[in-house]
Amino acid sequence: MNQYMIDITDVGLTIRGREILHEINVQFECGKIYGLVGRNGSGKTMLMKCICGFVHPTHGTVRVNSKVIGKDIDFPENMGVIIENPSFISHMSGLRNLEILAGYKKCVSKEQVKKIMELVNLDPESRLPVSKYSLGMKQRLGIAQAIMEKPKLLVLDEPFNGLDEDGVKEVRNILLKMKQTGVTIVLSSHNAEDIKILCNSVYQMNKGYMKQIL
Repeated sequence: MNQYMIDITDVGLTIRGREILHEINVQFECGKIYGLVGRNGSGKTMLMKCICGFVHPTHGTVRVNSKVIGKDIDFPENMGVIIENPSFISHMSGLRNLEILAGYKKCVSKEQVKKIMELVNLDPESRLPVSKYSLGMKQRLGIAQAIMEKPKLLVLDEPFNGLDEDGVKEVRNILLKMKQTGVTIVLSSHNAEDIKILCNSVYQMNKGYMKQIL
């Protein structure tokens, strides 16, 4: 098995004449947690979108599990994602939202969906529509969505947004346990403690340039 889950080679991204990413070269090994830090607009989210196949680089290649994104496959297989605000059907309950999503691939049972909701400290029996959820509850539901199919790769843009102190600790523990099972995790956070506790390696993004700082 390839030791690299993600292999990014000479990736650059230009949008409307503006260079967003500059010659990114980095490899992320399987079963480790990688942190991206930097100010808003530094390129973190765009790099994550390139990894996920949501945006194609102007030049260079992104390989996930040895497959070139945009050539061999459109999107990485076995991936869970939170980028920007997770989208849900607002008039439905959290459980119903996850059941609908699980129904597409039919690899997660209704009982498993309920257990995932309980894992992120949401009540699966609640009929409260997502429109009535707090920001923290929506974030928990987004994390449940990202992890429910037991992905081998997690790409999480600010996964702790809106969570209280207990919620942050709970999600950290979930991610550390997933790492122990061989899951590769790429996350961004503005909180230095999140990065310190979770990450094997940390990269700073600044105006589209990337450098390793840990």
